[in-house]
Amino acid sequence: MRSFVLRQGRMSPAQSNALARLWPRYGIDHAPALIDPERTFGRRAPVVLEIGCGMGETTAAIADARRDTDFIGVEVHGPGVGALLARIEAMGLSNVRVVRHDAVEVVADMIAPASLAGVHVFFPDPWPKNRHHKRRLLQPAFVTELAARIRPGGYLHAATDWEDYAQEMLTAFEAEPCLRNTATGFAPRPAARPLTKFELRGQRLGHAVFDLVFERR
Repeated sequence: MRSFVLRQGRMSPAQSNALARLWPRYGIDHAPALIDPERTFGRRAPVVLEIGCGMGETTAAIADARRDTDFIGVEVHGPGVGALLARIEAMGLSNVRVVRHDAVEVVADMIAPASLAGVHVFFPDPWPKNRHHKRRLLQPAFVTELAARIRPGGYLHAATDWEDYAQEMLTAFEAEPCLRNTATGFAPRPAARPLTKFELRGQRLGHAVFDLVFERR
């Protein structure tokens, strides 16, 4: 069962150009083989996995602020991948690579146990209809898979503006024995997570955003 729908829309000429031109340099094709970060990035550094990069604004901003950390972004939507690749080039980000594939399969096939310094899952598809809740990404089984790939002392940071999904996440994260909540319930938004245009618009409309920051035991 997929946790996403490919609503590709039209890719702009700039996005198409970036995808064709920059994928060989910054893209990682899905394969049933573990990513070797040291070989991929040409150095030894902490690695953070970001699931659902959207149009890449947040991914690029965080990577720019944390040049000492390497980031693997996972996104299925072509326009978003193209936009992120363009940002990588424009900002000179040598510490970002992108996988265009289903995150569940990427984690299972390509990420080694206890290899990640952190995982970001910001504003995943909320699947708001009750009959679709089973498609939500952050279910207990996948949380266990993520926790297994975070090294001790690493973190899992998720955010959503859907309160019922936030409560589901909190329940799933707190039930995972490998994770420890760094807050009592939901966490204040860490300064390291930039505010997106979407989030700022939601704040003006009175929408709450819920952050969860858990540490790997």
